Amino acid sequence: MDARLNYFGNALAGKVMKHLNSANKVLVDSTLPLTIQELVKIRASQINGCGFCTDMHTKDALAAGETEQRLSLVAVWREAKVFTDAERAALEIAEQGTRIADASGGVPDDAWARAAEHFDEDQLAALISLLAIINAYNRVNVINQQPAGDYTPGMFG
Repeated sequence: MDARLNYFGNALAGKVMKHLNSANKVLVDSTLPLTIQELVKIRASQINGCGFCTDMHTKDALAAGETEQRLSLVAVWREAKVFTDAERAALEIAEQGTRIADASGGVPDDAWARAAEHFDEDQLAALISLLAIINAYNRVNVINQQPAGDYTPGMFG
């Protein structure tokens, strides 16, 4: 499968991605744990059917020391015993925040309350922002039919 256009080589797309990448860097540097950031990116990418981002973030997580077992269980996190309560709360927000169109009312108050038990205000702001950004990346890659499988950790700097 080939991408519909060379998005990564397009000047206009490059300008857009520069801003998305800058926003993502703010989140990487935030106090929201990187492990949680990668789990959230993976789960949103799975839900959105973004093979490119799923490939990228599972490989980045592995390179950062995440286990294959945990990565294999992200899609079924509710039944898996390998995630902390904080990770579960973030994954729940990730699912609800990604499926806004499917979930009348968006993120329910009880899901938000569970997340607020584990994260401070800055971390919650980072979590919301992270979901917005990964969903934007997912949409770009899904619409463009960006192929998955060739990513290597660090290839985008």
